[in-house]
Amino acid sequence: MQRNGAISLTFHSLVILFMLAPLAIVMAVAFTPDDTLTLPVNGLSLRWFRAILDYPDFITAFGNSLKLAFASATLSLAVALPAGLAIGRERFPGRDFLNALFLSPLLIPNLVLGIAFLRFFALLGVTGSFTWLIVAHVIVITPYVMRLVLAAVAGMDRSAEQAAYGLGASRFTVFRRVTLPMILPGITGGWLLAFINSFDELTMSVFVTSPQTVTLPVRMYMYATESIDPMMASISAVVILITAGAMFLLDRIYGLDKILIGNH
Repeated sequence: MQRNGAISLTFHSLVILFMLAPLAIVMAVAFTPDDTLTLPVNGLSLRWFRAILDYPDFITAFGNSLKLAFASATLSLAVALPAGLAIGRERFPGRDFLNALFLSPLLIPNLVLGIAFLRFFALLGVTGSFTWLIVAHVIVITPYVMRLVLAAVAGMDRSAEQAAYGLGASRFTVFRRVTLPMILPGITGGWLLAFINSFDELTMSVFVTSPQTVTLPVRMYMYATESIDPMMASISAVVILITAGAMFLLDRIYGLDKILIGNH
């Protein structure tokens, strides 16, 4: 058992190291003073972080991504929360079909979705619309919210709700004072996961953005096809730090273990 434990620990450590190595390399290159992407770095410098400010297109794209991710994640939660409560708590005809429908975007490659959305938006005459870009992102990220809401609903103790009903509380009061606090970690985790996926989405967004609605990943992709300087690493480092900060804050408030396992 001890030997197997040591082998398992070594294997998992190597897997984690393999996953984190690209992020560590990006963070290191972001602070290089050189003009090219080189390792090892010759000293530390904030040169390429300051260079971001000289490209207003990146600042605009960053703002677009923030607005898009916030709106998409919020709308996804508004759709997934009532659907998840109904699917997770009730038994009704078409329940399995509805669950599969909400999760179906996970089965379709984002490349295929991007082409489909491009054709569909062209037929509607709404190509380049920020509103319809939000709709596309909502469809793509809703399954992430749905899965965590379902996990939170499955893990909650319904005896507290029954006790509240027995004391005369209304359905709205029970939801607000009992149900919502119990599934809040799943809701928050689902929203944050949807936000991150929307913010980082590239493959589908390439097809449905316009010059006025270009997101940060799309702008970075366009820039990377024309230049190989370390500014891409500095922008990536900023995104990594923002994401890590959000995950750390969420862990301190709710605990990632509760969010990921749905309060089981």
